[in-house]
Amino acid sequence: MTEQPQVRIGKLMPNWMINLTDRIMQYYIDRYLNCDPVVLDRPPEPQPGHQYLLYAHIPFCKTLCSYCTFHRFLFKEHKAREYFINLRKEMDYVKALGYDFTSMYIGGGTTTILEDELIRTIEHARTLFPGIKEVSCETDPLQIATPTFRNLKGLVDRMSIGVQSFNDDILKMTERYDKFGSGALIYERLQEALELFPTTNVDMIFGFRGQNLEMLQRDMDLLVELNPRQITTYPLMVTSQTRKSVKQTIAAKGIELADQYAVIMNTLGNHYRQLTSWTFGRTHDEGFDEYVVDHDEYLGVGSGAFSFLGSSLYVNTFSLRRYNERIKAGMTGVERRRNFDKHAVLQYRLLLGLFSARLSRKYFREVHGVDLDKALFKEMLGLRIAGAIKDNPEDPDNLIVTDAGKFLGLVMMKAFYSGMDNVRAELRKPLRDIDC
Repeated sequence: MTEQPQVRIGKLMPNWMINLTDRIMQYYIDRYLNCDPVVLDRPPEPQPGHQYLLYAHIPFCKTLCSYCTFHRFLFKEHKAREYFINLRKEMDYVKALGYDFTSMYIGGGTTTILEDELIRTIEHARTLFPGIKEVSCETDPLQIATPTFRNLKGLVDRMSIGVQSFNDDILKMTERYDKFGSGALIYERLQEALELFPTTNVDMIFGFRGQNLEMLQRDMDLLVELNPRQITTYPLMVTSQTRKSVKQTIAAKGIELADQYAVIMNTLGNHYRQLTSWTFGRTHDEGFDEYVVDHDEYLGVGSGAFSFLGSSLYVNTFSLRRYNERIKAGMTGVERRRNFDKHAVLQYRLLLGLFSARLSRKYFREVHGVDLDKALFKEMLGLRIAGAIKDNPEDPDNLIVTDAGKFLGLVMMKAFYSGMDNVRAELRKPLRDIDC
């Protein structure tokens, strides 16, 4: 690839603009990201001509990382096996409603915690839903070393491995060193796992306290040397449920993110194509963790799974007990719903367009029936003032997202996902031992 010009985020976007973006995002998160209790006998039926992604959630881990905000429980084999059985029953339920899917994403938790059950579940999904062309899955550096991990070859198209850092000090600070081994050992395991799947993604996190630019540069250099097909570089996210355990112990100050992001873009940008604000790949056509970019609508199965269908967000119960009871009774797992007005949906799609650097007037015109510049006049004006977007003289339908815009997309998506994690925290709060 042609060497890319050096990125200097700090000069492109002043600190006051980053802070203002955080405040604006917090306003909309508080306004929109909350859900009302609801008991549904069944989710809405699929709409003709619509394409859907199937999301399946596996909420079990052998150890719980302090900074992780996803819905998960400590692994108990008998509960996990019962859960997988009900997960497949929920898929049967969804099939009976008439759904088919173009892709499947399996998230967690640790999705590969019971590889035999995961294999049954993937095979069941592919049989039920012949439209599935790609299966994405997540795992950790310990699971890839198990003798049975290779059994997933041929079933999973994209495997994402949560590494976070190769630096031993950071691994120890985040309590991952004793769980998954040293950075050198993790690197060695990754070398053996890279060629098992058409796409292997390495997940990294930046924004740790004490993670200076030299440490981050070494992580990026090791990734370039490793040469996986795809790399994701998330900023550490501090939410209501991790604030006490993370903010004062392992999280860097927000202002450091800009300089760290410049290191990432300047290193990976010379070897990979940038797919989103924080994802880099060898080609343009591979799937990635932010499946919401390519799928306007998705249906989630499993405890704590989210669905976005039409203009509504649905959330399955976070209680394992209630989930199992509801699925066994032939019901949906949904216990929360939020309906959004059209303007909120347009704002959401604008965020995703900026984040993916695929901001298309044609998309808004053909899919949502609006003129982007008029329907979101204030938002578009703000992006122009920030230097985040500019017109493409060669293609008026597609706007150019600048380097500053990519960083702004990262800041905004970080705030959005933190808001979603706060929803998870609120829904987990009332859980008791009987629910786990």
